[in-house]
Amino acid sequence: MEEAFRALLQGSAAVTAHLPARAINWGAHPQGMGYPALIITLISEAEGLTMMGPDGLSEARLQVDCYAPTARGAKELARAVRGTLHGYRGGGFRLITHVASRDSRSGTTNEAERPFRSSLDFITAWRAEHA
Repeated sequence: MEEAFRALLQGSAAVTAHLPARAINWGAHPQGMGYPALIITLISEAEGLTMMGPDGLSEARLQVDCYAPTARGAKELARAVRGTLHGYRGGGFRLITHVASRDSRSGTTNEAERPFRSSLDFITAWRAEHA
């Protein structure tokens, strides 16, 4: 699921209009690479069960942090991400749903170096295509 989620973002013309595909990463932003950037974090994941055992359908909560040098840049990137993912069905994804958003700043104590962040949470329903 993780590879497919990242590939979906990297393949979106709306998203890559704001940043290069290599700036979309899991867990951390590579040191020395500038902004804008997307950082994806798996918050939770659980596989469904039936009385017969696992059913192969997993539900996950993913956080996508959209970083940019300006608040407007972070918000525009977040809108592109949301437009790409919210309501998406395809491949192993049965449905991706946007469920929460928040804005903030993070980073170093040097105000000029602190990027703006717009965070989006998504719930995914995923089943491997050949499961």
